[in-house]
Formats: sequence, structure tokens, C-alpha cells
Amino acid sequence: MSFDEMDVDTIWKNGEFLDWEDATTHVLTHALHYGSGVFEGVRCYDTEKGPAVFRWEEHLDRLFDSAKMYDMDIEHSREEITEATLELLDRQDLESCYIRPIAYYGYDTLGVSPKDCPTDLVLAAWPWGAYLGEEALEDGVDVMVSSWRKHASSQVPTNVKTTGLYVNSMLAGEEARRNGYVEAIVLNKEGNVAEGPGENIFMVNDGEIYTTGPAQSILEGITRDTVITLAEERGYEVHDEAVISRGQLYTADELFFTGSAAEVTPIRSVDDTEIGAGTRGPVTEELQSAFFDLVERRTDDHDEWFTYL
Repeated sequence: MSFDEMDVDTIWKNGEFLDWEDATTHVLTHALHYGSGVFEGVRCYDTEKGPAVFRWEEHLDRLFDSAKMYDMDIEHSREEITEATLELLDRQDLESCYIRPIAYYGYDTLGVSPKDCPTDLVLAAWPWGAYLGEEALEDGVDVMVSSWRKHASSQVPTNVKTTGLYVNSMLAGEEARRNGYVEAIVLNKEGNVAEGPGENIFMVNDGEIYTTGPAQSILEGITRDTVITLAEERGYEVHDEAVISRGQLYTADELFFTGSAAEVTPIRSVDDTEIGAGTRGPVTEELQSAFFDLVERRTDDHDEWFTYL
């Protein structure tokens, strides 16, 4: 669904609420030319206890950490950003939605150095369902291993969420879709599994859970951390610094993606090779159910992860 089809009308920018169509930026903005922005993707769920933003504080932590890596000074406090976000959702009557905070070097000069450019901060929110499709949550997705490799942390930081680096994700994802797949898996420079274009990846073998860690050039996802916690609470052995070869993907009992957008999405095939029985596996289903029970507040666990409207 395009933004024009959504019932959204307000964006917060640099301390003020603007009409959606007035939230513009100059074509010579530094971030447009050099990818010098940092951002987050956050979910608000319409829970049984009322609308609540999931793991907002952790997303703010990563936003400020990412800005620090780029010597970017976000002039607004965490408290101001939180208050503005909750008001933005209230103004638009959004109960279940996706929230996009983004900070970027703005308009002033266009040398590669952004030292004279201001830092703009924008908050937007809109309704957004299952990222890879509603049916994908139950049926799983068909994916391919991309020919594009994930950049190494020695080249550009992989532990922060920055706009320019998502060109790598776009190339991998579009390659997959051109070839008839829903999503891609990206290998690192050593040829081992890194992650998806916008997701972390988990593998299940013999009842134990494996997921790649920072040494494999991943972004440490907040949903990844959530699922690791839920799995360990249920008694699973989780190897969260795993090295996973490409070949191990094809012989896995189960595979699934995690992410703020993707939530917990099963992978049913890789490069046309069926994973397990070619359906959502039992461990994936258990953790997926635990995740949605949590975020929809059908359980009282981890109430500290929720910021209620």
C-alpha cells in the first residue's frame, strides 16, 4: 500500500508537527547524496493493555549510538523524542503501526565532509502489516542466497543502522525478487552466512538454535535479542555467535528470519531446496507464538519492554 492510500497526515520534524505533504527537504541535502543518515524501525502494537511501542528505549539507544559513529549531534533529548512520538501516534489515531525515526545531515554545503551541515531529525508513523506478507508468517518464504556480499565491519560499521549501507540490502533483495523469491540471504566476505537484507537469521538443528553474531558483519537486531531471550526462557540452547556456512542452510531442520518489520518469519526453502519439511517448523512456531503472545500482551512477561500510549 502506498502512502497516498494510507490515512496518515502528520510528520514531526526538528521539533514541530507538520502536515504530511509539507515535510520536505532540499534536493541538495547532504544525506541524499552521501547516505549520511541513521534511522530506526519500531513497531507499535495494539495490545490487550492498549497501544504500546515495543522496545522503544533499545531503539533509541541504537539511534544515538549510530549517530555517534557519524559524529552527528542529535540536539533533541530522548525524552523529547519519546514525547513527540507518542503525540504523533495520538494525533493520527494510530494503534498498530510502524515508526520511523531518522536523523540525517541536512542542507548547507555539499562537500563530502558534513561538518557545516545541520542535523535534521524526523519522526513518521504509518500502518504496516506483515513485512513479507501475512501468509508468510504461517507458510514461510522462499529465499535465495544473494550474489552480493555483506560489507565487512573493517570497511564500514555494521553495528549501527545507517541509511547509505542499505544500498547493499536493496541490491540483494531486488536480485531475489527478480528471480522469483521473496527475500535474500546475504553472505559475508568470508562466504559464511551474515543475515537477510533487513533481518537476522536463525537456524534450528537437533533442537538447538544458532544465530550469527557481530563477528559475521551483522546488525544486532532488537527482535533478534528478543527471540534469543524467549528461546532461553523456554529452555533452548542458543548459540548466538554461530558461524553458519552456506551449505548448512540447506541441511537445517528449520530456518527463520527476525526483525522489527519481519517479526518472526519462517523460511521454507533456500535456492529451491526445501528446509526440513518445507513448512514452518515446531521450534519456529513455538517461538513465533511466544513472540506474538508477548507483543500483543497476552502475557505479563517483560512489561519493561513496552512504552504505552
